[in-house]
Amino acid sequence: KDPEFITLCKDLLVTNLVCDNAWATWESVAKSAEKGSNKPLWGACIFISAVDLEDMCFTFTELQKAVGLSLKQFFNLVRKMDENLDTISPKVNSAVTKLEKKYEVSLALYQRFFVLQSYVLLISNSFLVYLLTSVTKNGTVLQMEDDLVIAFQLLLCVLEFCTKRCPSALLQPLYRSAITTTAQSPPTRTSRRSKAKPRPPEVDVQLLETLCKESDCSMDEVRKSKHIFSQWTQACVDTFSEEYEKLYHKNKDFDARLFLVDDETPTVEITPRKNQSGEESVPIPPQTPIRAAMYSIQQLRGELTSASDQPSGNLIVYFKNCTVDPSEEITKRVEQLGQIFCQKFAEAVGQRCEGLGKERFTLGVQLYYKVMESMLKSEEKRLSVQNFSKLLNNATFHTSLLACALEVVMATYNGNENGNDTDLCFPWILDVFQLYAFDFYKVIESFIKAEPTLKHNMIEHLGRCEQQIMESIAWKADSPLFELLKQSREEGPGEQAEPPATLNQPLQHNHTAADLYLSPLRPSRRVPAAEVDTSAVPSSQPPVPGTRQHRSNSLSLFYKKLYRMAYLRLKMLFSHLLTSHPELEHIIWTLLQHTLQNEYELMKDRHLDQLMMCAMYAICKVKNVDLRFKTIVTAYKELPNTNQEIFKHVLIREGQYDSIIVFYNLVFMQKLKTNILQYSSPRPPPLSPIPHIPRSPYKYPSSPLRVPGGNVYISPLKSSRMTPSAMTPRSRILVSIGESFGTSDKFQKINQMVSSTDWSLKRRLEGDSTPKPLKRLRFDVDGQDEADGRWLPNMLNSVFCLAFSGSARSRMQEQKLKEEAEKEDPEP
Repeated sequence: KDPEFITLCKDLLVTNLVCDNAWATWESVAKSAEKGSNKPLWGACIFISAVDLEDMCFTFTELQKAVGLSLKQFFNLVRKMDENLDTISPKVNSAVTKLEKKYEVSLALYQRFFVLQSYVLLISNSFLVYLLTSVTKNGTVLQMEDDLVIAFQLLLCVLEFCTKRCPSALLQPLYRSAITTTAQSPPTRTSRRSKAKPRPPEVDVQLLETLCKESDCSMDEVRKSKHIFSQWTQACVDTFSEEYEKLYHKNKDFDARLFLVDDETPTVEITPRKNQSGEESVPIPPQTPIRAAMYSIQQLRGELTSASDQPSGNLIVYFKNCTVDPSEEITKRVEQLGQIFCQKFAEAVGQRCEGLGKERFTLGVQLYYKVMESMLKSEEKRLSVQNFSKLLNNATFHTSLLACALEVVMATYNGNENGNDTDLCFPWILDVFQLYAFDFYKVIESFIKAEPTLKHNMIEHLGRCEQQIMESIAWKADSPLFELLKQSREEGPGEQAEPPATLNQPLQHNHTAADLYLSPLRPSRRVPAAEVDTSAVPSSQPPVPGTRQHRSNSLSLFYKKLYRMAYLRLKMLFSHLLTSHPELEHIIWTLLQHTLQNEYELMKDRHLDQLMMCAMYAICKVKNVDLRFKTIVTAYKELPNTNQEIFKHVLIREGQYDSIIVFYNLVFMQKLKTNILQYSSPRPPPLSPIPHIPRSPYKYPSSPLRVPGGNVYISPLKSSRMTPSAMTPRSRILVSIGESFGTSDKFQKINQMVSSTDWSLKRRLEGDSTPKPLKRLRFDVDGQDEADGRWLPNMLNSVFCLAFSGSARSRMQEQKLKEEAEKEDPEP
């Protein structure tokens, strides 16, 4: 061992076992390491070994100081070490991910603190105790350390707590006036005896409202956080630093107090920076994580202002029109699921935070009833019926719809648009309600259609949830998906989940939640603890022997989406690895499609990408194309939304996990060996059709939509009395796009530009000044075009006017008549 390495281990007080293991890790990665100082890499090896052996004798900040790396540099170094399948274990990856989440929350809080302290205080040094309090709460008030919204709400409580105890001379005028009442002299003993009244609550509200308004934060939610904070501060006011020191050494992570002393270890890039010239800083746009989160929450609350957490009048009418009135069961179910949600929320975040959970659940219920009403109105319009007894008495539908509404609320609070997963992110809500992912997926598309005010980032988030369901979550061993597939197989090849012949057909999006939840072949689902008795609901009758049942709509749609997603994933990975062998793409897809359709048991408790990588390796093997698994894995890590556990932690058999190479040799190859070898024979099996890839229904259109009846009118312009010599080279090419027609001057400028072209000059020399009649390009029916094709070579010399209303054409005709009148009556 290197003497410097041994010295580093001694400085960090690591055990001999950790030291030996770290040196072995170093030797395995030393050959591929970049030249330079070995100390940072040694530190990473020590960290990896200490985490794997669960023997952390040092804090993370102590390690950073010893090797001279910032947090971001250390994270990047550990990620770069992950060049093969066994350097970084899932345990180490989880520890690094947790540190990154906590760092991002602390950094966001510090950045917001930097801004707020300039608003509140004249002197920033006296603000040190504030952030010490806010970082201490991460280990005492909250059990979950990555909830940015709750952490920021508690930071506002800290600001209020310390501002009221700060000398008024150190405060900015706005906050000085907010605590004027608080700063008054305390009453005398005599006055206290005669008037034993508590402090007026309006004083606290005034200061807290000022802070909330400055931060675009909900006052109601901060009140609940203040109650949590007040319970904690009663016994800890004088021991903030000592408490944090204990937590810091207990958790073995980074020291957040370094943010306060300009230490380079965290390498904080503070935003926004003050104007160096001393001028007033410009308004801060909502770009920071906290600003973005507060803005999203404010938008969600604004959309639900008119919504209620009770069924609306329209919903009650729908309930009354049902054969079996579901009102009582719906109300009872919401109450019971609310109790479960708040309990699980408190367990995840902190027992003191149950009130915050109730607040979020109320928002979810408001959205739940709002979307339900929109769905029923749409169904009524589509079917011309008002009796939705089957759907509204379906407990799975209601639980799924409420779960989807709550997922939108939770994702809004968690700031999921930045891609930062937290403990409360999907699929947390499925575990809370004991809801099958396959049942939840059925409501996603209908939910998005029924809620037009849903923000783009939330639409994308729900789309990602659907992808997670299709790629892995729906394939858990207890999923009802396998029962549906089993029933589909028993009915014979004519009733496959999705016949390959339909892959190249467009995917239709005209199905509704009722189509999916009430489709046949529905197996029973597990019942959560709060599931109400639905014996009053008419259950589906068992199939009569000898009768033919229809294929499940939900299963058919699921497989259509699965095939399209699988092909897109394969195509993306293929483009990174096998562009020199384009003929292999179709063959690999055929093997993957065959596996998903006929060997779906391989997906049980596994991930779609695992089968995709195995299919690619298998085909390359039989086609004698040199492609190693390590190369596939390296390219796979570059794809979006991937996780190293997908190829490092693969189920081999019950209770046994190993790398994807072991899975390929022991499971995949053994199951599909006969089919794989067929592709090396002179007569390989027929290739599966390539799926039709439509635009995602969860994304906004990337180009403007054609307005029905919005045709294009073309009118060749007559010669102008303005000479081309008056035009400059620049003015000849000026074009105004997106503006109104305006005055006739704008038309005259267009006339000048067109008149100066060779085409216009040629017509003038020929003496042809008679304008041709308007020609109409019809786009209503494909292939219909009334315009003569002879003008196409000179298309760039014509003027196109997009007519989106009936008045557009009349304006052009009026302009033409006006110009003709001017020609007949020239100016003297």
